[in-house]
Amino acid sequence: MTSSPGTALVTGATGTTGSRTAAGLLAAGHRVRAASRTAAAILPGAEPVRFDWYDPDTHDAALTGTDRVYLVPPPGDPDPAAVMLPFLRRARALGLRRAVLLSSSAVPEGGPAVGEVHRALPGLFDAWAVLRPSWFMQNFTGTHLHAATLRETGGFSTATGDGRTGYVDADDIAAVAVHALTDAHAPRADLVLTGPQALRHDEIAAVLTEVTGRPVVHRRLTYEGMRDHLVRAAGMPPEFAALLAGLDRAIADGAEDRTTDTVRRVTGRAPNDFRTVVVRESALVP
Repeated sequence: MTSSPGTALVTGATGTTGSRTAAGLLAAGHRVRAASRTAAAILPGAEPVRFDWYDPDTHDAALTGTDRVYLVPPPGDPDPAAVMLPFLRRARALGLRRAVLLSSSAVPEGGPAVGEVHRALPGLFDAWAVLRPSWFMQNFTGTHLHAATLRETGGFSTATGDGRTGYVDADDIAAVAVHALTDAHAPRADLVLTGPQALRHDEIAAVLTEVTGRPVVHRRLTYEGMRDHLVRAAGMPPEFAALLAGLDRAIADGAEDRTTDTVRRVTGRAPNDFRTVVVRESALVP
């Protein structure tokens, strides 16, 4: 059962989960305002609107006439709360009733980066949810970092050692987001999202090798090596690179070795496995 029709503002609407969430909302018959820095016409049926986290002059125009929002934090910002919390207070003042935040399974409430936004959300909105997906399967397709490294070198690098990760399909994240935004009763909880299996990165490389028919190597780096790789290969600020390399180190220590039933429980269907996604998106795999 869904709530009464409204208009959803989708931030990050050109991104991995934002674009899928916007498409899912439209397919379910909901009105969508698709926010991006360029106000590009992203999807037929969605209203494009200019939005920049760092330009408060764009916020009111994006918010006016909406009653719910999908929140994708500004990428690469180690302190997103500095721009997100003023925006959310303004959203509440303008009458927004529901907010769904994209966070990470690695970031608890009150933790670093978007964890501060997570902690503040229940005090700002009665209807809310925090999505905490594990790492995206799409990291290995398209233009994402591992995919770019695959394209250039035939492999990818992590500091995860033998640690396992419950990689999750971005399609499944978006499906949960659509429910969280539109179901009659908002989850009012943080939802940890994983795929059906927790895999070592050597196993990831083996699946990529089998599906693509090309050898794929998982290169094992130290924490320091991964931090420096992220700065060099992706141009990340050193502070953010250190944070991500630290997450790899946590995976090596078992922090992401888990699976959850959240996708099935919320959407009514099983989450997609990694092989299925690689086959489905094989044209995007380097």
